[in-house]
Amino acid sequence: MAGPRPEAALEPEAGAAAGPDPDGEPGSGLVVEPSYDPAAPAPLNVDRTPTGNADVDAQLDRLADADHLATDGHVEVYEDVHGGLRDALTALDARPGPPAPPAPYDRRS
Repeated sequence: MAGPRPEAALEPEAGAAAGPDPDGEPGSGLVVEPSYDPAAPAPLNVDRTPTGNADVDAQLDRLADADHLATDGHVEVYEDVHGGLRDALTALDARPGPPAPPAPYDRRS
C-alpha cells in the first residue's frame, strides 16, 4: 500500500505561481502548504467579560496564554491563574471594611 510521499508537500502546486527561490529568482520556489494537525494548539475563543477588579481581570486574561500552548502546557497556566485568583480573594478579605458602629450609649451609669 503506497502512502503519500513526504516530499509531495514541497512540490509546486499545479497551476500555482511559484514563489521566489532562495536566490531571489521568481518562478522557481516551492509552495509549502501548512498541514492540518488536530493536536496543534488552537484558541478556544472564549469571551471573557471584565469583572471590574483589576487583579481578577489580569488572571482571566492570563487564561488566553493556554490558547497557544500544547495541552501539557495548560496545567501550568491553570495553576498560575488559580493561585492568582486565590491571592486576589485573600486581598479582598484583608482590606479594611467600614468602621464599626459606635457602642450604644448606656444612660444608666
